[in-house]
Amino acid sequence: MKISCTQENLNQGLFIVSHIASKNMALPILNNILIQVDKNTIKFSATNLEIGVSCIIRGKVEEDGEFTVQSRLIADYAALLPKEKIDLSVAESKKEGEDQVLAISCKNHNTKIKGQPAADFPLIPQIDRKNLYVMNCQELRRAISQVIFAVSGSETRPEINGVFFKFEGDNLVLAATDSYRLAEKSVKLGKKSKGTNQSVIVPARTLQELQRILGSFKDPAAISEIEDVEIYLGENQILFVLGDIELISRLVEGQYPDYRQIIPKESNTKIVLNIAELINAAKTASLFARSGIYDINLDFNKDEIVVSAANNQLGENISKLSGKISGQQNSIVVNYRYLLDGLQNLDAEEAELSIIDGGNPCVIKTAGKDSDYLYIIMPIKQ
Repeated sequence: MKISCTQENLNQGLFIVSHIASKNMALPILNNILIQVDKNTIKFSATNLEIGVSCIIRGKVEEDGEFTVQSRLIADYAALLPKEKIDLSVAESKKEGEDQVLAISCKNHNTKIKGQPAADFPLIPQIDRKNLYVMNCQELRRAISQVIFAVSGSETRPEINGVFFKFEGDNLVLAATDSYRLAEKSVKLGKKSKGTNQSVIVPARTLQELQRILGSFKDPAAISEIEDVEIYLGENQILFVLGDIELISRLVEGQYPDYRQIIPKESNTKIVLNIAELINAAKTASLFARSGIYDINLDFNKDEIVVSAANNQLGENISKLSGKISGQQNSIVVNYRYLLDGLQNLDAEEAELSIIDGGNPCVIKTAGKDSDYLYIIMPIKQ
């Protein structure tokens, strides 16, 4: 195997795949990335057996071949090289049992990294590319960030350890819950979509990895500026394709809870107020919230909103805000961290809060027209 490429291309390719390779004592080959050179194509791949990622980088091919090398080591090393042409080569071992090495040379740097034969590397599965859904990259990235924080970390309920994806018509609905709060986002699919209506649960780790890759395109050294992401669904796998990058993952098995049942269909009080002011008041009150409970009080009077918290050891805080209040006077106690998570993901100046009473969920969405984002917090019962 013999190739050459720019430091930027090598660094970008390694950045995309090296994160997936994980320390695995039982299967050390999973610590490595696979470099495959075939028919003028340079491909990097990594897998942890749950998620697989591969990407093709630009470069000059002199000799085909394949090899695996420790991902963290080569990624850290490549990042430190000067922005010059890099030559990489693996010579065939002449003696049986002799270690093979990847030779890397760049300007005045020469390094040899020991690796393992590619034959030991696990196959990354492929899926039938029939069910296609297309989305704008940045819209998908934003939609994921608006719901993923609400995913449960509980081991006892694996079905809520991921984000619910519901493909229906020309819409994709993403939802996440940990039983204490719920985030739901609706986005339009691209015109090239031709998949059937179906629902799947995508692991949170997979979506975090996808977000990381999507975020890397802001870098001027990005392999290419990609506008759309293609999503394909298999029987128990999902594939995300971004140009020359592919991310495949197992889906979470199980039935996602029917969360629509807990969304209140009516309310006794509706409040419209400035998001920045409410965030500031909630942060101020949080300094006096009880440790471990994180409770703050929201009181909705006829002409003002009162945000408060009291702590026997520290004192108390009361902030008064103006806003439009319709319906009856009301109050609710909420976890301030959950409240801030929802407010900080609203793309607007004003939020609309709807409540029935202090014992029912508080619904938060963008004020005004039909909102494509919905956030619900369960109250802290006194």
